[in-house]
Amino acid sequence: MRENRSPHWRQRRVVEALGGRDGLRPPDPPLVAPPRRAPRPPRHFTAHLGFTADGPEQARELAVAYAEALSLLRPELALAAAALSPADAWHRAERLFCDAVGPDGERCADVAGHPGFHHAPGPGGLGWGEGDG
Repeated sequence: MRENRSPHWRQRRVVEALGGRDGLRPPDPPLVAPPRRAPRPPRHFTAHLGFTADGPEQARELAVAYAEALSLLRPELALAAAALSPADAWHRAERLFCDAVGPDGERCADVAGHPGFHHAPGPGGLGWGEGDG
């Protein structure tokens, strides 16, 4: 009469008898290979915030305030990429910040269309440009 145990236990006894489990034989190579291509680099995404305002000027002021507040909370946000558009016309987006490049590679953190010098972000940031012209 045959053994009454499950095939799994019979197979396990055979493997142990051949020296597979007690370290005498090198382990088998993994069945799953590592990925062939490198992981993707981080991508940029956009968060659209909807709000109401009385007109375009008030909407611009609110949008600048929201963008500056969010950049204080999360410094990794690209403040210069902030834009404003009507809710039903995203293709008409306009920049909120100047983003002019300075002599040392810094970017102007002032609002778009500002008069006078460009200013680097932070207190006491470098100023450059045409002045009050």
